[in-house]
Amino acid sequence: MQMLTKFETKSSRVKGVAFHPKRPWILASLHNGSIQLWDYRMGTLLDRFEEHEGPVRGISFHPSQDIFVSGGDDYKVKVWDCRTRRCMFTLQGHLDYVRTVYFHLEQPWIISASDDQTIRIWNWQSRQCIAVLTGHNHYVMCAQFHPTDDLVVSACLDQTVRVWDISGLRRKNAAGAQQSISDSMSAQRMGSQSDFFNVTDVMVKFVLEGHTRGVNWATFHPTMPLILSCGDDRQVKIWRMNDSRAWEVDTCRGHYNNVNSAIFHPKREFILSDAEDKTIRVWDTTRRTLLQTFRRDQDRFWCLNAHPELNLFAAGHDNGLIVFKLERERPAAAIHQNTLLYVKESQIRLHDFTSANDAPMIPIRTAPAGQYLPPPRTMSFNPTEKAVLLTSDVEGGSYELYSLPRQFSGQVSEAGQARRGTGSCAIWTGRNRFAVLDKAAQQVLIKDLSNQTTKTIKLQMAVEAIFNAPGSQILLATATSVVLFDLQTRQTVAEINAPTVKYVAWSADMSSVALLCKHSITLASKQLEQHCQVHETIRIKSAAWDESGVLVYTTLNHIKFALPKGDSGIIRTIENPVYVVRVQGGNVHCLDRGGTVNVIKIDPTEYRFKLALQNRNYEEVVSIIRNSNLVGQSIIAYLQKNGYPEIALHFVRDDTARFELALECGNMDIALETAKAIDKPAYWEKFSQEALRRGHIHMVELAYQRTKAYDKLSFLYSITGNIEKLAKMQKISIMRNNPKSRLQDSLFLGDVEDRVRVLREAGQHSLAYLTAKTHGLESEAESIRVAAGVEETDIVNSTPAETPVLLRPSIAIIRLPELDWPQLNVSKSVFDGNFSLGDKNAGPRPGKSRVADLASAGVDGDDTGGAWDIDDGENMDTDEANAFGGTAAAGHAEQLDLLDEEPGAEGGWGIDDDGDLDAEIAAEAAAAAAAGFVAPQPGISELEAWSRNSPLAVDQIAAGNFEQAMELLRDQAGIASFDALKPAFLEIYSASRSVLTTAPFAAPSRIPLRRNPGDTSESAQHLPAQIYNLPASLEQLQHGYRATTSAKFEEGLTLFKRLLLSLIFVSVDTVEDSNEVKQLLQICREYIVGISIELERATVAKEEPTEANATRLVELAAYFTHCKLRADHEKLALRLAMNTAYKHKCFKAAGEFAQRLVDLVPAPQIAEKARKMITICDRQSRDTLAINYDARNPFVICAASHAPIHRGEAAVNCPYCQATYKPEYKDQLCRVCTIAQIGAKATGIRSLASAD
Repeated sequence: MQMLTKFETKSSRVKGVAFHPKRPWILASLHNGSIQLWDYRMGTLLDRFEEHEGPVRGISFHPSQDIFVSGGDDYKVKVWDCRTRRCMFTLQGHLDYVRTVYFHLEQPWIISASDDQTIRIWNWQSRQCIAVLTGHNHYVMCAQFHPTDDLVVSACLDQTVRVWDISGLRRKNAAGAQQSISDSMSAQRMGSQSDFFNVTDVMVKFVLEGHTRGVNWATFHPTMPLILSCGDDRQVKIWRMNDSRAWEVDTCRGHYNNVNSAIFHPKREFILSDAEDKTIRVWDTTRRTLLQTFRRDQDRFWCLNAHPELNLFAAGHDNGLIVFKLERERPAAAIHQNTLLYVKESQIRLHDFTSANDAPMIPIRTAPAGQYLPPPRTMSFNPTEKAVLLTSDVEGGSYELYSLPRQFSGQVSEAGQARRGTGSCAIWTGRNRFAVLDKAAQQVLIKDLSNQTTKTIKLQMAVEAIFNAPGSQILLATATSVVLFDLQTRQTVAEINAPTVKYVAWSADMSSVALLCKHSITLASKQLEQHCQVHETIRIKSAAWDESGVLVYTTLNHIKFALPKGDSGIIRTIENPVYVVRVQGGNVHCLDRGGTVNVIKIDPTEYRFKLALQNRNYEEVVSIIRNSNLVGQSIIAYLQKNGYPEIALHFVRDDTARFELALECGNMDIALETAKAIDKPAYWEKFSQEALRRGHIHMVELAYQRTKAYDKLSFLYSITGNIEKLAKMQKISIMRNNPKSRLQDSLFLGDVEDRVRVLREAGQHSLAYLTAKTHGLESEAESIRVAAGVEETDIVNSTPAETPVLLRPSIAIIRLPELDWPQLNVSKSVFDGNFSLGDKNAGPRPGKSRVADLASAGVDGDDTGGAWDIDDGENMDTDEANAFGGTAAAGHAEQLDLLDEEPGAEGGWGIDDDGDLDAEIAAEAAAAAAAGFVAPQPGISELEAWSRNSPLAVDQIAAGNFEQAMELLRDQAGIASFDALKPAFLEIYSASRSVLTTAPFAAPSRIPLRRNPGDTSESAQHLPAQIYNLPASLEQLQHGYRATTSAKFEEGLTLFKRLLLSLIFVSVDTVEDSNEVKQLLQICREYIVGISIELERATVAKEEPTEANATRLVELAAYFTHCKLRADHEKLALRLAMNTAYKHKCFKAAGEFAQRLVDLVPAPQIAEKARKMITICDRQSRDTLAINYDARNPFVICAASHAPIHRGEAAVNCPYCQATYKPEYKDQLCRVCTIAQIGAKATGIRSLASAD
């Protein structure tokens, strides 16, 4: 039996706990006077209630309504509303501490026990005390209603337990009940005092005496006539009662301090008790024997409670509370084709998915009397031999092998003798053999059907569990990874990083696997190549693959899905946890905690739609759009985020959203349609900007007409050479009586006479005279001079010095009928022209990133190794060369032309000759003048917006929050030294702002530079400009590759270290880019370690040739080949190691290097030389030097000592670059990145501003 902790809090002493009957809530009453409301499923504090003065000892939820009651040392009983989270009212009457409070299951009653030696029953609806129970002569520690009968049990420090009959109180308070004659006469004889204490309504039925010290707790059994009590005499007593008497049945002894509470298990024959001896004990109800003791080192237990429906318990102690259960409730099950085998009520049952028939097959072992046997944990089924393996936690881990009947008749068959053995896991690995994990000895035992061991495999790692895998392979789960292990060759095939894996789910064709951890799921191929990882905040319970390759999994309260590329979502909510066993179409077959097979209906449309998008199956996308009601903001946001706004248009009916989506995907026809429907100036302005950017001139013209942007229209007609419409703009400006626009149009048209008239009418006689005189309008100039009253002799220099040239606009030589820019002809697609299918094979290759492309850049060709100075001469016995030492859219649905040549065309512009437009403009001007000034609200600064909008350290640096950035880097990457990062800090800070000098003696203006300057959204989206980005990092990676290829190792080391330090400041926008940053980090680490090894080898080669130096030379060359380098560099390293080992007569190692080189398929001449090397070395298969190198024993290289750290040996890692070190280097600075503290705890560096 285990205490499976589900939730735990840290607080002051908890004196009372209460479960909500339906919701995952728990109340805790604290000794400091506070009441806490927790969601134990999510692990969050929902609210805190602090109206009591002094400790709160009693707490209870109502069984059906959203209220709860509390009682404390302030003598008050308070009733609270869960919805408003406020106190509804207070019941006062007790004269001392209130110990416990409980609701009646049916009546509107509350019972409270107090240190004033009384028990009170309250009607919480009328808010009156309806009974006071007296008789105890000491503190009443507990009082509770019977679940079904009209009884009350109470416990008191007077060493007694009393049972009270409240049937009279029920009759008295029944609706419409009349008081009988006998009740009236009795009341008259007792007098008024009896009325107050309700002697006639509540009577003592039994007084139970047996405790030798005060009794702290008493409770009824939920179904049997039993009473449980406990007290300061350290005993737990069981009492039985009938209609006439009650007597003691037995006593459970074992606690060695005061027992504060005890309860019956609601579903099993168990008793739970807790005490001040810091233990919770579990007893067998029938045999009254101790089954299990759970102990805490520091905390005394004060209260205990059971969930009314679920298998959950809660206990309050000195430092908080704990929610736990005593056994696992997940049924052991195995699925094969259309059948499900599972364990329920000590039987193996068979469920047929096709016919829904369910029947027991054989019984399994049950617990002997007085003992506890935990249920089976896992099941493995062998369909060929009709055999089942069940594993459980009995005796530290054991398994049982059962044979099922060959022909199942639907009746329970007699089970044969089960074969048993010890082992924490047992799975089938073949037709007649299975594997058992011996966790203590860390070995896997292969056994046959007779339970005899045929093979023993010693493991080189600390394995926690084993799971099935295709063929002769199994999965080994360690604390940090999962290993694909071949039982026949006893070799590790693949490995993937994952936290402790609890369950594994394979797809039907065994091509994909889901590794289920406590809070994450890793999706991978059958070769453990990771597809994606899904994280959850609450526990993951189960998972199964559907026929389309989508993983459907369950958490405590949801059924969810996960796609192979990382997208996930919620399918539906569930009330109680279920365990998925099969997903077929819209049906999810699952087991509940009671072992019942259920079918839950789901709608798979969403994840099938997303899967079709990812697979570019656009025909299915169209089918789903037409045949389903897939709508909602989430799917629209998903389509926008993933670059499918044109598909989102099919889901949106709101004009505003359609307008934004149409602009985003460039569908100007729909944008025009929605802009007309909205018909607001802001939308027309935005539409005109996008149409102008895309070259839709007629749409721009229409938008300017709708917004009455006359000046923009004039300029548009001028630059397009549309003289006719420009002349109409001149007429319109005359009608509008706008001299400014009229003068501008006259300039565009070259109409000198009209310019002179405009200037003359505006009172600018000097300018009018000068214009007329300049352009030879002598009569007009003379009339202007006379009208102005100026003598000709008073005018100075009126004649121009040069011949005047008339200012006229350029005349279009060729007038095009269509001014819109030419558009590419795109064929109609399945989305009715709104979406182009394109080439399904275009785009990046699946699983390939830009980093991977760079890493494979040199694979196809083989460098001859000249820059690395690798001697490939025919003579195998020549001296080793100085390796690594070299020097070196057509048409629109509607087009509105308001400037037609027909007479009266100005009417389309809303311009009438009667002056209505002038009146409207005048009215708007008057309204604007009358309006009062409203001061704008102060906003937040740009730097503060940067700090709020991003959790990344690089954005905090740009905002000037250096301390916060350094704290983030300490937490995320364990950075201990910032000396190497100081230049980058200053560079980032300087590059995110510019300085603009203004007037002399004025301070310069500092202008923040945004990462997205064209984004006009709210400031919540603004981020600083970045200088460290992924493209620049990829370019720097290429420089590092080139330097390595050219054997410029010092330069390469500098480049890779610079790149490694810059990656801490790279920010990206997608999960894919974030993964590429992580790949870059790994590449830098491997190259820095590898180049450091080679530089050390070059130094040793220059020293005196001793045996120790020769040994070290071979070792370093061998270690270099185990760095994860690009393929062409790995080939060069292998050739170097091969020659070095051969030169020093380490033939065995040289042959291994040659074989690895051949496996990489080098150039033909290099492959031929390697094969010759293999032939020579096979003849002498020995090493003359005792080198510390074994290729068959997996190892990593210590980045400080350049020595191997084999699997299973202690090691510490750099929290930033993940370089591995021996334990003696802990707390030192990392030799690779030079900034992080080795072995420090860190959460992991972040490069994605959103949650990744």
